[in-house]
Amino acid sequence: MSTSIFELNGKVAMVTGSSKGLGEQAALALAGVGAEVAVCGRDTADIDRVVERLKSMGGKAAGFVLDVTSRDKVKSCVDDILNHFGRVDILLNNAGTNYRVPVLEYPEEEWDRVIDTNLKGYYLVAQAVAPQMIERGYGKVINMSSILGRIGLPNQLAYASSKGGVEQMTKIMAIEWAQKGVRVNAIAPTYFETEMVKQIRGDKERLNFINTRTPMGRWGKLEEIDGVVIFLASAASDFITGQSIAIDGGWTIS
Repeated sequence: MSTSIFELNGKVAMVTGSSKGLGEQAALALAGVGAEVAVCGRDTADIDRVVERLKSMGGKAAGFVLDVTSRDKVKSCVDDILNHFGRVDILLNNAGTNYRVPVLEYPEEEWDRVIDTNLKGYYLVAQAVAPQMIERGYGKVINMSSILGRIGLPNQLAYASSKGGVEQMTKIMAIEWAQKGVRVNAIAPTYFETEMVKQIRGDKERLNFINTRTPMGRWGKLEEIDGVVIFLASAASDFITGQSIAIDGGWTIS
């Protein structure tokens, strides 16, 4: 088998929340196999940094400020991306946030913020991007879920709820677009060494719990999402849709 099945030369990828963390790593992975990348985030300095990083690799990239919680801002951003690149072949929904307190202490405004970003945002962006994919009869949508969409942990009320919703959203999109050339799948990571979980890594008790609960005995390394991102974005996964692939060191085996 030729490895060309994994190449993305000539394809355009839009990655939300790609100015840091797993989104930045996904953008690097896609650019590394030839994709042109629309880097989307909220902080212009971080966006510019990632764009320059991709360009230094020899890739083509441009940055766009995106607030996924606003329909009008999503539409404006997607229009700008389409005007710049001409199309979007691959959408990676990754923008996310979290707030960790017990259920009885959870503020309504934080619930709304997390759900609006992690779940509603995916729907708004996919709804804006998918029509031009359907029109051309081709597209790959990858939704960043989490193992917390499948398991329960304390202090994760809105985040886990949002990721459970992402798992189901992925299935519904996949069913509706299966015969229109658009494949929709999800990635469900465990804890990776990102800024979002920096506080947890400083908590020895929680760090030990995660390492003990994971059969491989450690957190994920950023580069360990590359293979699944490339696989789901490429022709290698053309007969796969509606699936969620856990990258979790074995956590969800049982």
